[in-house]
Amino acid sequence: MRCPFCAHPDSQVKDSRPTEDGASIRRRRQCEGCGARFSTFERVQLRELTVIKKDGDRQPFDRSKLERSIAVAARKRPIKTEQIERMVSGIQRQLETSGESEVQAGRVGEMVMDGLQRLDPVAYIRFASVYKDFREAKDFEAFAGTVAEAAEREE
Repeated sequence: MRCPFCAHPDSQVKDSRPTEDGASIRRRRQCEGCGARFSTFERVQLRELTVIKKDGDRQPFDRSKLERSIAVAARKRPIKTEQIERMVSGIQRQLETSGESEVQAGRVGEMVMDGLQRLDPVAYIRFASVYKDFREAKDFEAFAGTVAEAAEREE
């Protein structure tokens, strides 16, 4: 594994342990060149996934991009990092086991919306504002109204 500090090509694994959700392994490494320590994560990847954007552009599925977008929506909310990681792992697992190597970006967005709706209503509305491209305050009001109505029906 290449060192992120000095780009030395070799590092030594000092410690390995499974993550809390058991979906990956965290490895502590030490660079053989500069001696710096860093962590890497190893996950099972069932297949290469390609995301097809709205404009037709194709990009490889990027787990970290998905984690970042959910984290932005969940900022300053009572949502733990582990909850976000579990949600992302679940989405990735569903996509990988679907049997398809290409997935529409809209499908990924809907999966995130479903997960956030169960997790936190504010994060759900924040994500929806970007995903559904809200343009005016009334867009927020209308969407928040549907969220409130759904919550009342569940009670």
